[in-house]
Amino acid sequence: MNKAVQLGILLLAALFEAGGDAILRKALHLPAGLSRILTFAVGALVLFLYGLTVNAPAWDFGRLLGIYVVFFFVIAQVLSWLVFHQPPTTAIWLGGALIIAGGAVLGFAST
Repeated sequence: MNKAVQLGILLLAALFEAGGDAILRKALHLPAGLSRILTFAVGALVLFLYGLTVNAPAWDFGRLLGIYVVFFFVIAQVLSWLVFHQPPTTAIWLGGALIIAGGAVLGFAST
């Protein structure tokens, strides 16, 4: 599997995980009833798709999941800002820079 396909799978997995978490967060704030139950079910399904997506390929799990963390972080911050209206703080920007630097080290490592 080439690197572009691997990165695409990691991106899709991050979208599923961060998206599923956001859906569950929204469900927690809905009034009791069918719409809340259905929203929880959709969130659970999206998180299940994350688990399938990130674990289906036969790859170096530790290394690629280290790179995955970068995708998850970036997508989570975008969702936080756009969906929950919580822009990143200075601490999040600084911590995120460290996460991205760590992903770059893993991504460009020769082994």
